[in-house]
Amino acid sequence: MQRLAVALAYVHSCGVLHRDLKPDNVLLRGEEPLLTDFGLALDAEDTERLSQTGGVLGTPGYWSPEQALGKKHEQTVATDVYGLGALLYACLTGEPPVRGNGSLMAYLTPEQFTGCPPPRALFPEVPEWLSALCMRCLAFDPRDRPPSAEAVARALALGPAGI
Repeated sequence: MQRLAVALAYVHSCGVLHRDLKPDNVLLRGEEPLLTDFGLALDAEDTERLSQTGGVLGTPGYWSPEQALGKKHEQTVATDVYGLGALLYACLTGEPPVRGNGSLMAYLTPEQFTGCPPPRALFPEVPEWLSALCMRCLAFDPRDRPPSAEAVARALALGPAGI
């Protein structure tokens, strides 16, 4: 996850938002993660240009609240930080952080994003600091998330001292 966060920080430094972080878009070459599928990528400075006019973009279960709620002007680096948290959550629990009841509409309600149990509540062997970092990335309000993918990479590299 730390290497993936570094790769995403590089993508952001190039002025690009990925907007579709999920397990299917990460390939492994040995222990090296490769971030793939930039089909929903967006120029971070040009939030007017979307892949689809007025469409909801991303993958249910992994998309950020601002994506699910169609708030295109609020999609920033914080959107991808949420995606990193969703990937981390899936790595720690085997499940996406948000699970609907089988209908797309179930993924479109704000309540879906606030009831996610911390990974440590499901698996006590998950270190407290890692569970806390994951939940910070998954904060409903983008302002409550770590400020960048680089900050997430640094926290993962430092372990308990990084929180």
